[in-house]
Amino acid sequence: MDEILAALDLWRPAGQPIARIAIRAARGSTPREAGSFMLVTPDAQAGTIGGGHLEWDSVIRARALLAGQGQAGEHDVPLGPEIGQCCGGVVRVRIERADDALLDALVRDGLAARAARPVLLLFGAGHVGRALARALAPLPLRLVWIDPRAAEFGTVPDSVEIRVTADWESAIAAAPPGAGALVLTPSHALDALIVGAALERGDFRYVGLIGSKTKRRRFEAGFRSLGLGEDRIETLVCPIGDRGIRDKRPEIIAALVAAEIVERLLHDNAGMEESNGAEGIGMRHTA
Repeated sequence: MDEILAALDLWRPAGQPIARIAIRAARGSTPREAGSFMLVTPDAQAGTIGGGHLEWDSVIRARALLAGQGQAGEHDVPLGPEIGQCCGGVVRVRIERADDALLDALVRDGLAARAARPVLLLFGAGHVGRALARALAPLPLRLVWIDPRAAEFGTVPDSVEIRVTADWESAIAAAPPGAGALVLTPSHALDALIVGAALERGDFRYVGLIGSKTKRRRFEAGFRSLGLGEDRIETLVCPIGDRGIRDKRPEIIAALVAAEIVERLLHDNAGMEESNGAEGIGMRHTA
């Protein structure tokens, strides 16, 4: 959705004609779900409905519509060998010229979806922290990167919020229910304090700690001695990004952890932004 909003910021002031291509319904194996959409101008596009011949043909139709050589409407597309796209499902595609009312609604829904993104607190701006910030920045979440050492952040991706502070307690306390915390500071003692506070809250969807299984056992023993319940301790993810791959390069760790974040923090929200405003339309043919 960020790509869509950024494109509209450029296209609308320039008076560009815009068409929307939307997946109104999907059945079987399809490259995108119902509610997915993209926007097209005579010479640019933003978003995707899944690529391949489906998208290629739809973009051609949308540009013909903008040029006054086609009509708005809906049509069913079987994704079979006849179009060189062997997903096997069927999608209903709507192509229409986007007027100001539709574009205003897209912007409104996009901003609302952005505000509703889950929060992930990333504690630590070392070499793995920097790799993680780059890997996580494109995901649909609000990434808040926290470290008291300003020089350690390096180049910060545009979508990432940084906080140069040692006040981790306020960050944990202010996080909304369902947030995540990813902890990788230079201090094991500080790691323990942050993780313990996040687990104690009991409403974080994800609490991840960089480290080994040995580090986890030591932390678990400490949390038990403080009276933290087993149900809370069991929710800790440590080691992070554990997929049986032994590779300690920061970029590899970051890629593995990014997949973990999608599974554990974003899975319930997957597709939410793209589906905003989509009606529950069944497969049907219309004139």
